Amino acid sequence: MNDLLVAESVSKNFGAFKALNNVSINVPRGSIFGLLGPNGAGKTTLIRIINQITLPDTGKVILDGNPLVADHIKDIGYLPEERGLYKSMKVGEQALYLAQLKGLTKSEAKKRLKHWFDKLDIGDWWNKKIQELSKGQAQKIQFIVTVLHRPKLLIFDEPFSGFDPINATLIKDEILQLREEGATVIFSTHRMESVEELCDHIALIHKSNKILDGKLTDIKRKFKSNTFEVGLQTTNSNEVLELIKSKYEVFPATFKNLNDDVKLNVKLNGNDSSNDLLKFLTSKAEVHHFVEVIPSANDIFIQTVQNN
Repeated sequence: MNDLLVAESVSKNFGAFKALNNVSINVPRGSIFGLLGPNGAGKTTLIRIINQITLPDTGKVILDGNPLVADHIKDIGYLPEERGLYKSMKVGEQALYLAQLKGLTKSEAKKRLKHWFDKLDIGDWWNKKIQELSKGQAQKIQFIVTVLHRPKLLIFDEPFSGFDPINATLIKDEILQLREEGATVIFSTHRMESVEELCDHIALIHKSNKILDGKLTDIKRKFKSNTFEVGLQTTNSNEVLELIKSKYEVFPATFKNLNDDVKLNVKLNGNDSSNDLLKFLTSKAEVHHFVEVIPSANDIFIQTVQNN
């Protein structure tokens, strides 16, 4: 079976408010799956259903080929957006306690914790209280206790909140390594640059409905407009620009490049290929910059939400 997790036609109401409306997702095994959407879209409700914190009104969730049951809690690691560490407990004491709740023996938990504390260079935090740590430091502890029992499914809700760029990169690399080791990840965030770096597949939820899903590369291919960033050097800027406009649709360019006399975005017409465009440009000027405009995850997010 290629999908580790399947949600089928999941709906959830809170009184008169419909939090999810017939939402289905398929999370491929060994992938990082981006669950995206504006605030209040329904992402957290779906995550809470997968974690059995709340139940769907209709629909079902299947994990590793079986309907979701209470015992599946050991197969899931969940890092919530709202952190849940006990501030007055010592770091090591709390990490051991949470690891044992996930089914690890005390000796095995100590062994795995030592590995992670050494890996993240935080061994001297063991006897500190959570309230003595910064938000980013506490986030590292929360990350460790989420992944420690090596679950099949990891769910990270805004995992980089509170991190500086160096530690955000550190955790990002650890998430990628966990995927390489066989974990499947659901990743919810508002940071679209993280989606670009991490996600293989995405689903976009808006106003309780799924409005887009699929492999990220396929979605980008669908949204691209056959437009190219073009930077040219020439002594006849106006003449060259008019020649290009006579053959192609041209837009203002916002990319940054050095020493270009002409800088613009050029859209292919129905008949020409990118090679045809490049050949035309090189016959008119010296081409310094020629890059296809690929829509970013942020562009796709904004366009899809606005259109819906």
